[in-house]
Amino acid sequence: MLSGSGLRVIEATSFVSSKWIPQMADHTEVLTGIQRVPRVQYPVLTPNMQGFQDAVAAGATEIAVFGSASETFSVKNINCSIEESMLRFEEVVKSAKERDIPVRGYVSCALGCPYEGNIEPTKVAEVAKRLYEMGCYEVSLGDTIGVGTPGSMRKMLQCVLKEIPPSALAVHCHDTYGQALANILTALQMGVCVVDSAVAGLGGCPYAKGSSGNVSTEDVLYMLHGMGIDTGVNLAKILEAGDFICNALRRKTNSRVAQARSRML
Repeated sequence: MLSGSGLRVIEATSFVSSKWIPQMADHTEVLTGIQRVPRVQYPVLTPNMQGFQDAVAAGATEIAVFGSASETFSVKNINCSIEESMLRFEEVVKSAKERDIPVRGYVSCALGCPYEGNIEPTKVAEVAKRLYEMGCYEVSLGDTIGVGTPGSMRKMLQCVLKEIPPSALAVHCHDTYGQALANILTALQMGVCVVDSAVAGLGGCPYAKGSSGNVSTEDVLYMLHGMGIDTGVNLAKILEAGDFICNALRRKTNSRVAQARSRML
């Protein structure tokens, strides 16, 4: 359903250990089972060589590695230090390049950590620069626990933009404190043109207690369209997909737009 909405990139699944993230145990079935649409990319997360090899075997044509600006979160999330993660990623990126597979990079805890609190923008810039220089075509800066504000977003981006051009950056804002859209607008004003989102605002992080899902795709689109930005994405079709998945999961949508539309029906 998302493939037919006009979205050009849909992160399909995550090739992580089912021992640690049992929800992702069906990654191969998901990637091999989806109906792919031409000109739509379906990247998958691969934290290490095992995940990368499994993803390639399942037909992945784009991957993403995910690091952290927090040492504690790195250990909790992928069971290794930041330095160890970078060495793992270098091996993955090298193997991906040999197969002409594009690689995207993530930096978790870019605006705060559930274990360490505030994260210095210089640390975010350091990790992002390493991912960019090792070959990630784009680096997504994640507010994993949704504690960021336009002020902290601006301060962090000012630091990162000294190392990486805005054309190679994306933002990934969770909406725990209701600041995601404001943070995204700040990033747009600073030249960042790629925004990660989740239909119906579903998701979260098992290693970030209290974290809500990523900002809802419906709400981001409503804001962008209201600004006169042509996204090429059909909001009505995204709303249909959101209704479908929420019914399937028996969960209430986190999208303010979807909630407002349902009250009007």
